[in-house]
Amino acid sequence: MAKKQTDAEQVAQYMTALEHPMKAEIEVLRAIIREANPKISERIKWNAPSYYYREDIVTFGPPGRITDEIMLVIHHPAVVSLASAILEGNYKDRRLITFKSMAAVEQHRETLSGILNSIIAAIETGP
Repeated sequence: MAKKQTDAEQVAQYMTALEHPMKAEIEVLRAIIREANPKISERIKWNAPSYYYREDIVTFGPPGRITDEIMLVIHHPAVVSLASAILEGNYKDRRLITFKSMAAVEQHRETLSGILNSIIAAIETGP
Protein backbone atom coordinates (compact mmCIF):
# COMPACT_ATOMS: atom_id res chain seq x y z
CA MET A 1 0.00 0.00 0.00
CA ALA A 2 1.37 3.40 -0.98
CA LYS A 3 2.09 5.85 1.78
CA LYS A 4 -0.26 8.84 1.77
CA GLN A 5 1.51 12.09 0.95
CA THR A 6 1.67 14.80 3.59
CA ASP A 7 0.05 18.15 2.89
CA ALA A 8 3.50 19.63 2.22
CA GLU A 9 4.35 16.83 -0.23
CA GLN A 10 1.06 17.33 -2.06
CA VAL A 11 1.68 21.06 -2.43
CA ALA A 12 5.28 20.47 -3.55
CA GLN A 13 4.08 17.97 -6.16
CA TYR A 14 1.38 20.38 -7.32
CA MET A 15 3.87 23.22 -7.72
CA THR A 16 6.38 21.02 -9.55
CA ALA A 17 3.73 20.02 -12.05
CA LEU A 18 2.22 23.50 -12.40
CA GLU A 19 2.71 25.12 -15.79
CA HIS A 20 1.55 28.70 -15.60
CA PRO A 21 3.02 31.92 -17.03
CA MET A 22 2.78 33.51 -13.58
CA LYS A 23 4.30 30.62 -11.62
CA ALA A 24 6.96 32.92 -10.12
CA GLU A 25 4.23 35.21 -8.79
CA ILE A 26 2.38 32.21 -7.34
CA GLU A 27 5.55 31.12 -5.54
CA VAL A 28 6.07 34.60 -4.07
CA LEU A 29 2.43 34.77 -2.95
CA ARG A 30 2.81 31.36 -1.30
CA ALA A 31 5.82 32.65 0.59
CA ILE A 32 4.02 35.85 1.64
CA ILE A 33 1.07 33.84 2.96
CA ARG A 34 3.22 31.32 4.85
CA GLU A 35 5.45 34.06 6.28
CA ALA A 36 2.50 36.24 7.35
CA ASN A 37 1.96 34.12 10.44
CA PRO A 38 3.58 30.88 11.65
CA LYS A 39 0.12 29.52 12.54
CA ILE A 40 -0.84 29.28 8.85
CA SER A 41 -0.63 25.81 7.27
CA GLU A 42 -0.71 24.88 3.59
CA ARG A 43 -2.52 22.08 1.74
CA ILE A 44 -4.30 21.40 -1.53
CA LYS A 45 -7.99 22.35 -1.68
CA TRP A 46 -10.08 22.97 -4.80
CA ASN A 47 -7.09 21.61 -6.75
CA ALA A 48 -4.89 24.53 -5.69
CA PRO A 49 -2.71 25.61 -2.75
CA SER A 50 -4.90 26.56 0.20
CA TYR A 51 -4.12 27.99 3.63
CA TYR A 52 -5.78 27.54 6.99
CA TYR A 53 -5.49 28.02 10.73
CA ARG A 54 -8.16 26.04 12.54
CA GLU A 55 -10.45 27.11 9.67
CA ASP A 56 -9.98 27.75 5.96
CA ILE A 57 -8.68 31.22 5.15
CA VAL A 58 -7.45 31.59 1.56
CA THR A 59 -7.13 29.47 -1.57
CA PHE A 60 -5.63 30.23 -4.95
CA GLY A 61 -8.24 30.54 -7.67
CA PRO A 62 -7.92 27.86 -10.33
CA PRO A 63 -4.52 28.67 -11.91
CA GLY A 64 -5.27 26.75 -15.11
CA ARG A 65 -8.40 28.78 -15.83
CA ILE A 66 -6.83 32.25 -16.05
CA THR A 67 -3.31 32.78 -17.29
CA ASP A 68 -2.86 36.57 -17.14
CA GLU A 69 -3.58 37.05 -13.43
CA ILE A 70 -3.49 35.26 -10.10
CA MET A 71 -6.61 35.19 -7.98
CA LEU A 72 -6.77 34.59 -4.25
CA VAL A 73 -10.13 33.65 -2.75
CA ILE A 74 -10.27 34.85 0.86
CA HIS A 75 -13.06 32.58 2.06
CA HIS A 76 -13.15 33.09 5.79
CA PRO A 77 -16.31 35.00 6.80
CA ALA A 78 -14.27 37.49 8.87
CA VAL A 79 -13.00 39.04 5.63
CA VAL A 80 -16.34 40.76 4.99
CA SER A 81 -15.72 43.07 7.95
CA LEU A 82 -12.28 44.14 6.67
CA ALA A 83 -11.76 47.25 4.57
CA SER A 84 -8.97 47.19 2.02
CA ALA A 85 -8.64 48.50 -1.51
CA ILE A 86 -7.28 45.14 -2.68
CA LEU A 87 -10.34 43.17 -1.53
CA GLU A 88 -12.75 42.76 -4.44
CA GLY A 89 -16.37 41.68 -4.63
CA ASN A 90 -19.37 41.99 -2.40
CA TYR A 91 -20.04 38.35 -1.61
CA LYS A 92 -21.71 37.42 1.67
CA ASP A 93 -18.78 35.30 2.93
CA ARG A 94 -15.68 35.93 0.80
CA ARG A 95 -13.59 38.43 -1.10
CA LEU A 96 -11.19 38.13 -4.02
CA ILE A 97 -7.75 39.59 -4.59
CA THR A 98 -6.19 39.61 -8.06
CA PHE A 99 -2.59 40.19 -9.05
CA LYS A 100 -1.56 40.91 -12.62
CA SER A 101 2.20 41.27 -12.12
CA MET A 102 5.10 40.67 -9.77
CA ALA A 103 5.12 44.42 -9.08
CA ALA A 104 1.52 44.17 -7.81
CA VAL A 105 2.42 41.19 -5.63
CA GLU A 106 5.29 43.11 -4.05
CA GLN A 107 3.26 46.32 -3.75
CA HIS A 108 0.56 44.55 -1.73
CA ARG A 109 2.78 42.25 0.36
CA GLU A 110 2.14 44.04 3.67
CA THR A 111 -1.57 44.55 2.98
CA LEU A 112 -2.06 40.85 2.28
CA SER A 113 -0.14 39.91 5.45
CA GLY A 114 -2.30 42.31 7.45
CA ILE A 115 -5.52 40.82 6.06
CA LEU A 116 -4.38 37.31 6.95
CA ASN A 117 -3.37 38.32 10.46
CA SER A 118 -6.70 40.08 11.00
CA ILE A 119 -8.50 36.87 10.04
CA ILE A 120 -6.31 34.80 12.38
CA ALA A 121 -7.10 37.24 15.20
CA ALA A 122 -10.81 36.82 14.44
CA ILE A 123 -10.47 33.04 14.51
CA GLU A 124 -8.71 33.19 17.87
CA THR A 125 -11.27 35.49 19.47
CA GLY A 126 -14.21 33.54 18.05
CA PRO A 127 -17.64 34.79 17.06
